[in-house]
Amino acid sequence: MAFSQTAVADQSSSDDLLERPLKVTLQPGDHPYMTGAWTPQHEEYTAENMVVIGAIPLDIDGVYVRNTENPIQQPIGRYHPFDGDGMIHAISLKDGKAAYRNRFVRTKGFQAEQEAGRALWAGLAEHPSQSERPGWGAHGGLKDSSSTDVIIHAGAILSTFYQCGEAYRLDPYTLEPLGTDDWCPPEGISAHPKVDEKTGELLFFNYSKTAPHMHYGVVGADNRLKHLTPVPLPGARLPHDMAFTTNYAILNDFPLFWEEHLLPKGYHVARFHPDMKSRFGVIPRMGSAEDVRWFEAKATYVLHFLNAWEDGDTIVMDGYFQDNPVPETSPDALPGYERIMTFLDQNMLQPKLHRWRFNLSTGETTEERLDDRVLEFGVINNQFAGVKYRYAYSAVSKPGWFLFTGLVKHDMETGESWAIDFGPERYGSEPGFAPRVGATEEDDGYLITYVTDMIEDRSECVIYDARKLDDGPVARIILPGRISSGTHATWSQGETIRAARRAA
Repeated sequence: MAFSQTAVADQSSSDDLLERPLKVTLQPGDHPYMTGAWTPQHEEYTAENMVVIGAIPLDIDGVYVRNTENPIQQPIGRYHPFDGDGMIHAISLKDGKAAYRNRFVRTKGFQAEQEAGRALWAGLAEHPSQSERPGWGAHGGLKDSSSTDVIIHAGAILSTFYQCGEAYRLDPYTLEPLGTDDWCPPEGISAHPKVDEKTGELLFFNYSKTAPHMHYGVVGADNRLKHLTPVPLPGARLPHDMAFTTNYAILNDFPLFWEEHLLPKGYHVARFHPDMKSRFGVIPRMGSAEDVRWFEAKATYVLHFLNAWEDGDTIVMDGYFQDNPVPETSPDALPGYERIMTFLDQNMLQPKLHRWRFNLSTGETTEERLDDRVLEFGVINNQFAGVKYRYAYSAVSKPGWFLFTGLVKHDMETGESWAIDFGPERYGSEPGFAPRVGATEEDDGYLITYVTDMIEDRSECVIYDARKLDDGPVARIILPGRISSGTHATWSQGETIRAARRAA
């Protein structure tokens, strides 16, 4: 193996890039989300000529990217895994070869704590008064770690934070920091902005505790802001994802939100109100607040949506309906970590693949359950985002833990499904679908994921033929370091990245 460990420069510096050793004060102890498959990784690698079990297909060209949480400073009070500093893992595949890099996202908060040599922000499990910065969210008492989501837009990686932080860009091949986006609104943007590969546009939303409580915007393929509008809500809400079609964006207002009377005291207690309806706001892509149409549906909470498309006068949307948004304590939770472990346990939240239909002519909503298995963190072939699609790929979770043990492929037309199990003590990431170069069919390509093997004490990039899942991996690329578990990942075609760079 040809591995070299590389220090990365300070993103906030305008001088020549300088190598700086990382200041690490973390002592993980026995925290369940700082040990095992969630052990933080602090090394940054550049690796080529890695050991490959099998053979990397010659018809893959692109980059698979994952975001992870890796705390580097000893936390203030209780640690929640979503507090961890963002680290991007990118593997580029082309001509049967692979190159891997991992780098911390040098956010402003990361840099401030590096300068101080200690944590400055308390985390999600603590009162914001414990932080040295006032307020709530990524612009206040909660550090913007940019550790939640990751996409590729306008030829660059974009990492984001679920509590509405800034948009940090990195080079998809070198992970060189490219700074923050100046189109980002003062309130920041939430995780889960969406890229329409047919137009190159980026659609995003944010939310806050002050009116109008939400904004929606569109950024062009040239990475310039094209549209921004308020989307008034009845109060502070906790949306996490959005969906879009060719002509519309779909936002949401779920009956799980902070208790309003506790907010002035600085307590952010989320409650589920089962007597209220879920609401979905359908807005034309370049529409204003007056154009939003709200559709009511069954009470639930949805972390992630799969896709949406237009069928005549109806918008069809698929996602993961939580049957139990506020569960009782998980029986698998370790003493002292009951709340954290319960609300990270997908098998307690019970998300199920679900379909909503919004009739633009009548204003009616209809719903149906598509699968009764507990599934989440689904992806599709991104070339079909916003239009009717056929195949979906969802993650299966380990009971009691935020760890993925396998994948399920769905044929949405026939109802068939196929399952992958990663194997004993092997935990994967949200997959990426890599279309085969020259493919003409939707599922003609590869599923790619990072898998951490706790028995072998290593991580791998694992590649499956999406049409031959039963055959097992076609390639397993052994990575230089063991990756910590995390949240989201994405795939982008090499030609898409190169075309965006040519147009820049």
